[in-house]
Amino acid sequence: MEFYRHRRLRRSSGLRQLVRETKLSVDDFIQPLFVKEGLTEKQEVASMPGVYQFSLEDLLPEVQECVNLGIRAFIVFGIPSEKDEIGSQASAENGIVQEAIRLIKKHFPETVVIADTCLCEFTSHGHCGILRGEEVDNDLSLTRLTEVAVSQARAGADVIAPSNAMDGFVAAIRQGLDAAGFEDIPIMSYAIKFASSFYGPFRDAGESAPAFGDRKTYQMDPANRLEALREAKSDEEQGADFLMVKPALAFLDILRELRQETQLPLVTYNVSGEYAMVKAAAQQGWINEKAIVMETLTSMKRAGADLIITYFAKDAAGYLKEG
Repeated sequence: MEFYRHRRLRRSSGLRQLVRETKLSVDDFIQPLFVKEGLTEKQEVASMPGVYQFSLEDLLPEVQECVNLGIRAFIVFGIPSEKDEIGSQASAENGIVQEAIRLIKKHFPETVVIADTCLCEFTSHGHCGILRGEEVDNDLSLTRLTEVAVSQARAGADVIAPSNAMDGFVAAIRQGLDAAGFEDIPIMSYAIKFASSFYGPFRDAGESAPAFGDRKTYQMDPANRLEALREAKSDEEQGADFLMVKPALAFLDILRELRQETQLPLVTYNVSGEYAMVKAAAQQGWINEKAIVMETLTSMKRAGADLIITYFAKDAAGYLKEG
């Protein structure tokens, strides 16, 4: 009886490493940072063990720790001390995100600082755009979000990452950045952003839960595959430089299909709920955290991601150093 002996290439650690098709690198990781006005010291997010809201004073040691591990890319989220209907502080020259960007770029100029461009952390109602009654007005929101993006670029952001899920946000922000002299600043589009149940802990970290309703009228239905591809195609045509799929684990099929449709760099966001579930199970002793983290991050790379935004960035960078 003849058959293939596939196990020949699995006989030793050296052989397995030699033929491994998908490999993680610390260069794949983007570390999220939450910066909050008015803090006197960093505060751990209860639903996300190991994740903190930072004051500006605490931010630099955190960035230094990441840099020491080889992490060179960061995405910045801000929580202001004052919120209003239009999220005024999101575009303020001395807003918390703008100050954080300047601080990081001053002390770590070699890092890549990505600015999350949304209004939900800054508005009193917690929605991602400007309201008309209780509805988010798409086109009014585009004008406001463009102002935010330009202010972030002026502060020194290397990349603008719009997460607001408005129709036409890439075109509007690209036009605004170009008009302000920031033609060279790339846009990392949250092109495929599902209205997911995996975002819950983020709303604790970013203090951004909507005061009423939900975001299902502007974020995507998780059941839709073809719509996701249409959304990504639109953003690419409008000038996006990166495309993102968010969340990651429940949507690896979408990520894989998008990889076959585009040559742009692809990003996936290993979101807060995905992180919290692993941490909670590990604390109970039910899983091997290191093995689970590396397996899930590898699955994102295997599905086609070039970059991964993940709260596990420091952990994973440490695991890679350990070998």
